[in-house]
Amino acid sequence: MDLLCYTWILMLSALTRIEGTFKVSTQDLKVLVNQQKSFNLSLTDSLPQDKVVRVTLDIQHVDLLSANPNNFTVSQDEREWIIDVKGLSAGHSIVSANVTPKNVTDFSEAFVRVTIEKSESLYHISAVVGWVYFLAWSVSFYPQIYINYKRKSVVGLNFDYLSLNLVGFLMYALFNCGLYWIPEIENEYFRRYPKGLNPVQINDIFFAIHAVFATAITIGQCFIYEIGTQRVSTTARIIHGIFSVFILISLILSFVRTIHWLDFLYYCSYVKLSITLIKCIPQAYYNYRRKSTVGWSIGNIFLDFTGGILSMLQMILNAYNYDDWESIFGDPTKFGLGFFSVAFDIFFIIQHYVLYRNRTEYTELPGHCKEEPKCSCNA
Repeated sequence: MDLLCYTWILMLSALTRIEGTFKVSTQDLKVLVNQQKSFNLSLTDSLPQDKVVRVTLDIQHVDLLSANPNNFTVSQDEREWIIDVKGLSAGHSIVSANVTPKNVTDFSEAFVRVTIEKSESLYHISAVVGWVYFLAWSVSFYPQIYINYKRKSVVGLNFDYLSLNLVGFLMYALFNCGLYWIPEIENEYFRRYPKGLNPVQINDIFFAIHAVFATAITIGQCFIYEIGTQRVSTTARIIHGIFSVFILISLILSFVRTIHWLDFLYYCSYVKLSITLIKCIPQAYYNYRRKSTVGWSIGNIFLDFTGGILSMLQMILNAYNYDDWESIFGDPTKFGLGFFSVAFDIFFIIQHYVLYRNRTEYTELPGHCKEEPKCSCNA
């Protein structure tokens, strides 16, 4: 009986043996509306003479893109074909090779992600805008570090804001590094989204790690400079406790393989998202309670405001260029976070230049107080 089963398995394997693999010359292609580009589709091994294989190109959105030829029969002496695609309307589409019979060749990687643009100039403008806001956000940490150093004091900088910022950027760095550098997690992502792109780029990793470093430097200043009566509040400690329990449970579930490591990284990103929504509230309330913004860098706010505005501008440019307004209105999380951050920046600017422009501060040291000068270090 066992011998019979083994024989059937061998026969089935022989009948379904893969003869070759279809591949494409590129899996990402960019084309302008009403213009044409091409890619190569190739077969790694020749097929036996008795095999008749037909290739049909499936287009995800036929109103956006056309392909020529869109179907053909594989001949014995031909192993590479040039496929021309023409942009009909702006957007994103996927061209996939569908091969019949299906059990003869492997065509799982024979697909091309095509981006159809309205304007090449808008693409380059968007890229420049992206790098400018990346630099603005990266530099935004240093005005606060400089002010702390010049004043030899961190009075005016809220510790709840700092602690939340550090945890948020740690979670963001963990998500980016894990998805970009750990093959097992990246493979799990592509198993779920076989025709997707890894959403993490090298500049995302640099920004996240740099943000952790810069925030750690700022926290280090709190141990060597004047702090007044400041401390991390009970409310912030409770929030940190909730986040810690959530991450610890997720970590344990990942170790025992109840959830995938990719899910653990997604949970880390949810913590970062939550922190982004609440982290500015303690600093805004602290300024209100002190009726002063002395010690809180307005330079940081201007850079963050610049980065937020340019980030939203890039999203709008891309949405117009690719006719992809769903990326903003269909999934408003990223745009909403940028808008929320910019709204807080405007509120901080109003606090600094309107509400508390005289900026008289008490040092919060027990037993004495003093008025700080309106110095250029906080302008």
